[in-house]
Amino acid sequence: MAKDQDIEKTENDDMRAPLITTRDEISENGDRIKKTIKEDRCMIYLTTFVAVCGSYAFGACAGYSSPTQAAIREDVNLSLAEYSLFGSILTFGAMIGAITSGKIADYIGRKGAMITSSGFCTAGWLSIFFAQGPVLLDVGRLATGYGMGVFSYVVPVFIAEIAPKELRGALTTINQLMICMGVSVSFIIGTLLTWRVLALVGIVPCAVLLIGLAIIPESPRWLAKQGKRKEFEASLRRLRGKNCDISVEAAEIQDYIETLESLPKAKVLDLFQRRYLRSVTIGVGLMVCQQFGGINGICFYTSSIFESSGFPADVGTIIYAILQVVITALGATLIDRAGRKPLLVVSGAGLVLGCLLTGSSFYLKDQGLASEVTPALAVTGILVYIGAFSVGMGAVPWVVMSEIFPINIKGVAGSLATLVNWFGAWAVSYTFNFLMSWSSYGTFVLYAAVNALAIVFVIKVVPETKGRTLEQIQTAINAS
Repeated sequence: MAKDQDIEKTENDDMRAPLITTRDEISENGDRIKKTIKEDRCMIYLTTFVAVCGSYAFGACAGYSSPTQAAIREDVNLSLAEYSLFGSILTFGAMIGAITSGKIADYIGRKGAMITSSGFCTAGWLSIFFAQGPVLLDVGRLATGYGMGVFSYVVPVFIAEIAPKELRGALTTINQLMICMGVSVSFIIGTLLTWRVLALVGIVPCAVLLIGLAIIPESPRWLAKQGKRKEFEASLRRLRGKNCDISVEAAEIQDYIETLESLPKAKVLDLFQRRYLRSVTIGVGLMVCQQFGGINGICFYTSSIFESSGFPADVGTIIYAILQVVITALGATLIDRAGRKPLLVVSGAGLVLGCLLTGSSFYLKDQGLASEVTPALAVTGILVYIGAFSVGMGAVPWVVMSEIFPINIKGVAGSLATLVNWFGAWAVSYTFNFLMSWSSYGTFVLYAAVNALAIVFVIKVVPETKGRTLEQIQTAINAS
């Protein structure tokens, strides 16, 4: 009996031993897998960091004119009209950049487009630095605007094409975060540095980008489209890591590219064909929603809005800048968890609320009612507005634009969407003061109505792209 018990005990021990070993092995394997994933993603993170240096350069260009206005006008003896031209010509340069950005990115590659953009920005900053009169200032501003226009298209597209589907939303959102940081840093250090030194500081992100582009790989999807199979596989291998099996993803990309190659080369009029119409409607429609909801009018004239409401402009603007960066960073962490559509809908609702709060403050002020609460109401409205914009409507349209177009029309369609965006930026900033003269509270009610329509557009038309490859997104759109 005792012998039988010993035998049974030995057998049970033998049976349990592998299970204990297996758990240890699973734990060790899990740790090893996590370590491998971290190592494999290093190149993705590095490549994204290099690319978003272009986004930071974009923000530095956009934020330059606000803190330097008084100093430039005094040093170079510019009239208000001449300085207004200097400030606004940036947008026209960006429109030209938007028109050409797709063709450039398709012809010389995503990296080549970023090099071109950096060259224009660097030349523009040097022109501004050496300027002794309005001509070089305007030439420099036009050149930096052109670089901005190209960056605004190519950076989100490049990130979307290199990123794995589970990281694509968050990484592409960093584009908007770095734009916000560029604007905010320019505003803050512009109060400490001379306008010529600030122009030289604008060259720094361009230099970092140019150095980084020598290290990172080109977009594998662009290489596949060019028929460079060997380079395509090498690029995808570097981005996914040496231990990652890329065969399935490579085959999916290659099959999709081969299907597209059988289609004729897209021209602008081709975008309105039935098979492309939904993608174009989504991409361009989101840009209309983003800009015509009033963001650039409110952004460019934040100080005057605060002053008009009776709130200290400098305090309000600093709070605005900090909140924009913090909320954009929060949005980057949510986009691949919550999804694109929920963020857009929540953002749109916040924009409507912010507009109504701000409009109410101006209405009360015009009517001479509750004068003690109108400044706080205006500040609350503006901060709700910028917080809501930063969490969704600021970044997500660029993310969706980079995902939604088939690669054979991505250049032409992306250029159209970017052009519409920059035209909207100009139109809203140009008309804002006229609208405020017509009716201060009516202006914000109008923007609230546009943002309400944007919510309807998102719910009815925009698909959810979270967790899908670019090829799966196209299949879903074509099937609907």
